[in-house]
Amino acid sequence: MAFPEQTGWRVAQRGFTLIEVMVVIVILGVLAALVVPRVMNRPDEARAVAARQDIAAIMQSLKLYRLDNQRYPSTEQGLQALVTRPTTGPEAANWKAYLDKLPVDPWGKPYQYLNPGVKGEIDVFSLGADGAPGGSGADADIGSWSL
Repeated sequence: MAFPEQTGWRVAQRGFTLIEVMVVIVILGVLAALVVPRVMNRPDEARAVAARQDIAAIMQSLKLYRLDNQRYPSTEQGLQALVTRPTTGPEAANWKAYLDKLPVDPWGKPYQYLNPGVKGEIDVFSLGADGAPGGSGADADIGSWSL
């Protein structure tokens, strides 16, 4: 079989014109302008959801601690009382390991614990991305009161 080049036939090569390429680039630019802002907020939302799930698990462990020991750990004992038997403060006579290890919040900081709480009987919370009380958006506090 002979190729067209060998027979003397000219094969018309059709490429994209500059206008067609420009139209595709403009369409991609418009799509990127619409999609990118929506996708960029997803990591912050995912971190907030992860923090809420961690707090819910910690709250469940605290409730089990209370069932076994008739009280929540003191603020001084902290959340560490869920992992190791408290050596200070109120005795935990029926203590068990309630968590394998304490989770850290999605921003790499430890969860905070107050007993008595400011917003509930006890408070478990993350200070958000900025690590400071208050804030809005990704910097907002996420706590057991918002579950």
